[in-house]
Amino acid sequence: MGDRVITVDVRFQEAAAVRRTESVPYSHLSVELGHVYAEDFGDGGRELRRKFERIADWAQAIPALARRGLRPQRQPRVSTCFLVDDYFHRFGSPREVIPQVQEAAAEHGLVLDYVARESTFARHDDVELAQLVVDTLVVEPPRHTNGSRPPLNESGWLSNGKRTPGHVDAPAMTMPLPWSAPVQSGDPRHSIFVDVELWSDEPNGRVWACALLASVWQMTRLGVLRHRGETVAQPYRLPPGEPLPAEWDELPAIVQLNPLATPFCAYRTVTLMDTRYLPVELAVRTILGQVAVPPAVAGQVAKRASAEGLELPSELVDRLSYVFIGE
Repeated sequence: MGDRVITVDVRFQEAAAVRRTESVPYSHLSVELGHVYAEDFGDGGRELRRKFERIADWAQAIPALARRGLRPQRQPRVSTCFLVDDYFHRFGSPREVIPQVQEAAAEHGLVLDYVARESTFARHDDVELAQLVVDTLVVEPPRHTNGSRPPLNESGWLSNGKRTPGHVDAPAMTMPLPWSAPVQSGDPRHSIFVDVELWSDEPNGRVWACALLASVWQMTRLGVLRHRGETVAQPYRLPPGEPLPAEWDELPAIVQLNPLATPFCAYRTVTLMDTRYLPVELAVRTILGQVAVPPAVAGQVAKRASAEGLELPSELVDRLSYVFIGE
């Protein structure tokens, strides 16, 4: 009675609620100067040189694209990159492949700032990046469906609308159910329906689809990919005189080749590639159209862009541009 009463105010919060969201430096535009595959080296590099010859003609328009939306006095920051397929096909070694790509690009006045390995966008260190993106997908359940098709996490398929219903037996003594067409979301006048396979489960394990890995790649370039608030797969700068590794598994996910390069991540991306990749990039846009970027990350990027006088589209896919180059 009469002793001092001490009250303790205790508040509990989830760790995720107070976790810091790491930031990254940004260029204004990230320019991908193509994917590099094993077949590009099958004829002594002649196909590789032809590829960069076609790209160089279109790359001349990049400075004008980079200045779009900037204040007149501001000099745009532009970084270039290319992606090597070491996931579906292993070929050569970094020590021989990367210099060949740099030389072929340089013959046509192109400087390559960064190189990335496709396999690291499936898994980087201990983080399953492909699964990380799958976990951020927000799939809207189509109306009037009967649940006969398994959900995304079981089927591995993602669509941009309402699929044609699977076969369902009609009640006895009734007419068969009529066929109905798939319908694209957004109520367009005529639908362009897309159904994307994100992975396949094979005897040796899960194989992630090219479209999903390309989606991880685009999100990395846009600087919106985080794992528990931390950035992943950020560029590694080779110390002067250090040779490239002899094995692909020894090469970091992203390597800075040009010491004078502006930041790897950018507010917008433009990708120059052959027309044969158009279906894959349509699938990429279908995936990214249903990705939910964490609000803390989205707000951080928008604030950084606004401080530079840029107004970014709210939708992630609207920050992507392409140039599809025919033969």
